[in-house]
Amino acid sequence: MNQELLNKYIAGDATPEEKEEVARWLDADKKNMKEFLALRKLYDISIWQQEFAPVAKDNLSLGNKRWTLRSASFELAKVAAIFILAFTIVYSFLINEDNDSAKMQTIFVPPGQRAELTLTDGTKVWLNAKTTFTFPDKFTANNRRVTLDGEGYFDVTKNPEKPFIVNTERYDIKVMGTEFNVTAYSGSSVFETSLLKGAVEVFSPAKDTKVSLEPHMRTYEENGILKKDTIEHENYFLWKEGLICFYDEPVDKMIKKLQLYYDVKIDVQNKTLLNNRYSGKFRTKDSVEHVLKVLQLNNKFSYEKDNDRNLITIK
Repeated sequence: MNQELLNKYIAGDATPEEKEEVARWLDADKKNMKEFLALRKLYDISIWQQEFAPVAKDNLSLGNKRWTLRSASFELAKVAAIFILAFTIVYSFLINEDNDSAKMQTIFVPPGQRAELTLTDGTKVWLNAKTTFTFPDKFTANNRRVTLDGEGYFDVTKNPEKPFIVNTERYDIKVMGTEFNVTAYSGSSVFETSLLKGAVEVFSPAKDTKVSLEPHMRTYEENGILKKDTIEHENYFLWKEGLICFYDEPVDKMIKKLQLYYDVKIDVQNKTLLNNRYSGKFRTKDSVEHVLKVLQLNNKFSYEKDNDRNLITIK
């Protein structure tokens, strides 16, 4: 295989045709996959070295480039220190300076990507793939209310006079100032809130349900009831750094996440595969096919991809 083409594939710069060529080469022999993984490891090491290398003072502004709308500022997240995400954010730029009312903004993060933004109060928000986030361009009410459909990690600026509230499809999360992660995709059976620092209150006025969390605790919905437990693996939250982490996770649960993150349907006809468990880390920019090929190293299965139907069939 051409070394330059492999480098393009690993860096995420390959064309669809080139990706297909690499995929066929990886399928041809397990040795090819081992060669590929070794090359990618070297690439990752070089990227981390670049990321932690001293930054020249003259170039500092380039690394912290921000797009601003009045007092709100937004920054596209970097993946492995070289990827700048591309997605469309639609704003209303016609702001009347004499009008104190807040205007709502909405952003959507496409599959396989992530984003980072800073709200007007200084709160930082990381958004995972296939997430829609709605927020005001300024907080004028007696609270700071935002809406999340997807997964987000929040580092909330403390303000006792204005609690920060995250509205989701089923539950709301109320905080004063803290760090927490929320998974709440509409149409999904999964709801979970994990607290890293501070304190949060998860509640549903419709169900008259309320759960308070302490640091390193999580609450999740099971059979319509909120349950409470400790956080199992905090490295999971590395998704905001561009990593998807699995820890002794059943393949069926992994498949659900892959479908969600990469917006693809996966039909598993090889049911015995679903009983297996897997631990590993993948970069957000890794394609779903790359994840499947790594799984093939320890699991016997084949798969077919139907681009027209956006379907992957595992046999």
